[in-house]
Amino acid sequence: MSKKISSEPYKGVRDFYPEDYATQKYIFSTWRKIAERVGYVEYEASILEPAELYKAKGADNEEIVKEQTYTFVDRGDREVTLRPEMTPTVARMVAAKRRELGFPLRFFSIPNLFRYERPQRGRLREHWQLNVDIFGSRSLAADAEIIAVAYGIMRAFGAENKDFEIRVGSRAVLNNLITELGLSEDSAKQLFSLLDRRTKISAEEFGQGLADLGVSADKISSNEPPEDIAKILQDFRDAGIDNIVYDPSIVRGFSYYTGMVFEVFDTHPENNRSLFGGGRYDNLTQMFDDEPLPGVGFGMGDVTIRDFLAVRNLLPPYTPPTKVYIAIPSPELATEANTFAGRYLRPQGVNVAIDFGERKLSDQIKTATKHKIPYLIVLGPDEFTSGNVKVRDLTSGEEKIFTKELLAEFFLNLGK
Repeated sequence: MSKKISSEPYKGVRDFYPEDYATQKYIFSTWRKIAERVGYVEYEASILEPAELYKAKGADNEEIVKEQTYTFVDRGDREVTLRPEMTPTVARMVAAKRRELGFPLRFFSIPNLFRYERPQRGRLREHWQLNVDIFGSRSLAADAEIIAVAYGIMRAFGAENKDFEIRVGSRAVLNNLITELGLSEDSAKQLFSLLDRRTKISAEEFGQGLADLGVSADKISSNEPPEDIAKILQDFRDAGIDNIVYDPSIVRGFSYYTGMVFEVFDTHPENNRSLFGGGRYDNLTQMFDDEPLPGVGFGMGDVTIRDFLAVRNLLPPYTPPTKVYIAIPSPELATEANTFAGRYLRPQGVNVAIDFGERKLSDQIKTATKHKIPYLIVLGPDEFTSGNVKVRDLTSGEEKIFTKELLAEFFLNLGK
């Protein structure tokens, strides 16, 4: 007898059964609603990219390129990669049609991304991510708008200001510091890595790391923000947004950031971590042409935002799209039941599932309950003859009788 194949998914990815997928759809729809409300338009691209896009200088950090990408050679002897992030892709797309696009350009997407890394809370090998970007503006107002979109999305999910903190830093300040200190490229990478891990290591380990690089703690611990960051913070506070602060240790992991950078942190003790972030990148399109195009944006992953919502009970309860389940006492009535639903319920907008009548009525009712369908109708010879139908609320057990002509009106008025 042949060995049975495991029913488990590939390590680090997820299956989405209906309830899980409903949550995913809720997250995506909230992302789309807020992005479109403030003038962003959606785009998409293939998950396959030429591997050189990520190997190009400045396109990504070395760890992702060498250790975390899913890269292979196709049948045409071309090296391709499953995209690990979206920013290089959108930069490529904008560079390809920059003469045809209107600037400032507001784009968003919800791409499927892949990284070969150790699965853990908040990190999987496959995830979806909202990407929001502005191209063609160096304005401080564009930086502020990107942060405001991120803030607006968090509030749209039901989060209050106390539930999260926006920490803003400056890569420009750090880049100037690196120049001032005369750090080598390798030492600069070590400093960025150390700052990125600051909240995950002890104060002693952090201090020792700085000492090993010959960097004084005073140099990178100043709480006085540069003028541009101070302006952003003040504008938000003037608008009553008090959960935004300056944090000089915020650097972001990618090498292409050039100015303002930010991260959003969860304040819940069970999920106290960085949720997502972004910043300004003004040189990324130089990979494709000689004219740098300024950009600013952020990426918000579905895994971390789901964890954020879960620990606060902010995920909406599952509501199946099917409103009513029709049970029948025998298979011979299946066609008649479909005719009934097709005349009195479905054309009016009521979603109906009909059993095939192969099992006892009690088992059919159990099926409706397992699917969390809220209402049940049993259609037998008496119902077809009289035209009067009993509707059972499967949560409360309450039953009501309606004529077939008034049946759809009952379901359509639910919740009004």
